Order: sequence, then structure tokens, then C-alpha cells
Amino acid sequence: MKNFFFKDTTYVSDKLTQSEVFEEVYLDLLNKQLVTEAFLENLLEREENYPTGLDLSPVSEILPDIAIPHTESEFVRTTRIIPIKLKNEIPFHNMISPSDQVSAHFLFMILNQNGEAQAGMLADIMDFINSVDQEVLCNFFKLESPEAIYQFLEEHFNVEVSA
Repeated sequence: MKNFFFKDTTYVSDKLTQSEVFEEVYLDLLNKQLVTEAFLENLLEREENYPTGLDLSPVSEILPDIAIPHTESEFVRTTRIIPIKLKNEIPFHNMISPSDQVSAHFLFMILNQNGEAQAGMLADIMDFINSVDQEVLCNFFKLESPEAIYQFLEEHFNVEVSA
């Protein structure tokens, strides 16, 4: 079992824009030496060129939209998923259809020191969304305490790592 979540990097943000949320989280991650100084610039650039917004309505009409921002492995010093509850909906361009926008309520920011595992981490997030009961997941997305968010993910996000 691999642990992708850590209490000290679970966030609730009241910022109003992508760049404000990214900067808020970046400053803490940089302070914890989990990312490089170039992380923020590259995260913003990558989001502009390769949007990460995800419309969850095909999974369930009751689920809010999310985004899964990430950047290249050279800008991170660890492998983990950073959950970020957004108190304000923030527009993200859609990953599947970049000209469309979604209103993200929650971010799963991927920090991936091993670039080759990126697709696997994205698949793990989607497996989590598809495997948890939709009503339970809907309640999860409404949580506003970093501790409660972390605890839920510890209990429900199951990733088996092959040796």
C-alpha cells in the first residue's frame, strides 16, 4: 500500500483564481522543500497549455467538477497527491475539451518525482472517484477541514503498489 496523502499537505483555500491557489500552495510546498523554485511558473505554464479541469458529470450528475494540476517531475522533490478543497469555484479549462471550462470545487495536485508514474497517479485518482459511493464522495467534496479531508482519503483511497 502506497501513501500519496499527508496531513501537512492537505489544504483548504479561499482564493479566487487558479494562480492565487497555486501560489498559496506553492509557497507552503517550497517552504517544506517539496518543490523547486521554478515549480509555480511551470505549473501555471503547463495548466495554460495542457488544461487539467475534469467534468465529473459523466461519472455522476451530483459530483462537482475537479482539476488535477501537475507539472514535470524536474520541478518536484517528492511523490504525493496534494488535495485542495476550494471554498470558491474556480474555472479551469477542460482536460478533454480545452476550449470548454469547468468550475472546479476540488483539486488533486500531483507531485510526481518519477515522471513515468504520472498516468498511473491520474488513473488512481479516477479509480478513487469511480469506486467510492457517489453520495459518500459528494459529502467528501463538501468537507472543509484539512484533517477531515485527509482522514477520508486515508480511509477510502486504496492504491496497491506492485513490487
